[in-house]
Amino acid sequence: MLLSAKSSINAIAEFFTVLLIFLMILAITYFATRWIANFQKERINSTNIHVIETYKISNNKYLQIIQTGKTYFVIAVCKDTVTYLTQISEEDLEIKPDEPIEPVNFKEILEKAKKITTFKKE
Repeated sequence: MLLSAKSSINAIAEFFTVLLIFLMILAITYFATRWIANFQKERINSTNIHVIETYKISNNKYLQIIQTGKTYFVIAVCKDTVTYLTQISEEDLEIKPDEPIEPVNFKEILEKAKKITTFKKE
């Protein structure tokens, strides 16, 4: 009886140890991911290169208009290559201002879904 009590206590202690190690690894992964994301975000926002527009031609082929400084270029982006096509002037572009994204009210969407569901049941 004494031997089985010790083994069950050891099993419980081992379980909580493994659980604690798992939670620590999860926390480290979370904070490392956040740190890397903030680093990349700062790096992207501080550059002089901006993608103005991307147009998908086929599965792995895109046309992109990019701005480097005050100059605009059209490039072709494929799976393994990036090809310079031409330079275009700012007057030839129709740059639309960024439209603000309105927040989605999840409660309203849920209420609409409930109404549709109750209507179908009746």
